[in-house]
Amino acid sequence: KDIAANEENRKWMRENVPENSRPATGYPLPPQIFNESQYRGDYDAFFEARENNAVYAFLGLTAPPGSKEAEAQAKQKQQE
Repeated sequence: KDIAANEENRKWMRENVPENSRPATGYPLPPQIFNESQYRGDYDAFFEARENNAVYAFLGLTAPPGSKEAEAQAKQKQQE
């Protein structure tokens, strides 16, 4: 949702960021990432997921077959 031009979207974001992910003072700063209404994290969490080839998992999506993330998940399951 675009929060820059829409006060309702900005209000929705502020209200839907979980308490434990909010700053000690003030409002949570964008970008805050959601999948529909499920909070997924902020930019730092997204960047970390990207570095770990776990973007699809971070976003709550299934990694497409053949992607690095799908291959890493398959290897992990084999090791378990």
